[in-house]
Amino acid sequence: MSETSDRVRALFKQGDDIRDAGLTTPTEVERFDDIAYGADPVWQSLDVYRPRAARTDGVLDPLPVIVSCHGGGWVYGDKERYQYYCMELARRGFAVVNFSYRLAPESVFPAAIEDANAVFTWLFAHAADYGIDTGHIFAVGDSAGGTLLATYAAILTNPAYAVRFPLDIPAGVHLTAIALNCGDYSLDDDTNELTASLMADLFGHAPSTEELRLASPLYWIGPDFPPVFVMTANDDFLRPQALPLATRLIEQEIPFELHVYGDRAHRLAHVFHCDVRSADAARANDDECAYFRRFL
Repeated sequence: MSETSDRVRALFKQGDDIRDAGLTTPTEVERFDDIAYGADPVWQSLDVYRPRAARTDGVLDPLPVIVSCHGGGWVYGDKERYQYYCMELARRGFAVVNFSYRLAPESVFPAAIEDANAVFTWLFAHAADYGIDTGHIFAVGDSAGGTLLATYAAILTNPAYAVRFPLDIPAGVHLTAIALNCGDYSLDDDTNELTASLMADLFGHAPSTEELRLASPLYWIGPDFPPVFVMTANDDFLRPQALPLATRLIEQEIPFELHVYGDRAHRLAHVFHCDVRSADAARANDDECAYFRRFL
């Protein structure tokens, strides 16, 4: 474990503990917890959240699904940290899959991508059990989770990229639309000091430029990439990543919206949308879910 990863885990946990203190499961949300999607009982585990009222004669109604890829700098986070945010999305009329994945430095690149693929494989195998409409699959990812989601979306839609990863992609998987929130999309061009210091933990060694580009979805977005809701904030330290992403989406003629929340009088930080007590988070999450509904 590097000193940087140790520090990130302690600092992020402290902030998340304060943010989530006293929160409980909303009464209108039904949850199915600690479902194994892989061999590791701790890190390859997921929850499913649904609106409790979405049943007919006791049977789960099929709902469009949102798969959430959590952030945490590749070295921190799990589904417990994202449960309240994900349940807020469920309250807006979706089934939500909230999963943990193997973290660096204990598991190096591309472990998280392998785990994301295993989640989608599980989703197709168990859709009927949890009332999931596999014809309308959406996904959200923030910070490193945005990198993860954008990478997986590029693998699904760019064969030249997919061959670089030994994945057994589930048949029929198609992302209807995605939301990339406060993400990092070009690791080789990220001048943020924290990101740079975490790369050795992500790869298990000091990565080459070629390795960083392989893990940077910006370069692999092709014309079949799904529609995107791109979100950042005025005090998001990764805000500079949003404009190159938007430029690439324009070049590839991908439908997208770019939203920058906050203004000069109202500062909003990185992943502000995960604070479910915040009116700003509610507005951003409302906007993303409204964007998804346009594809139903």
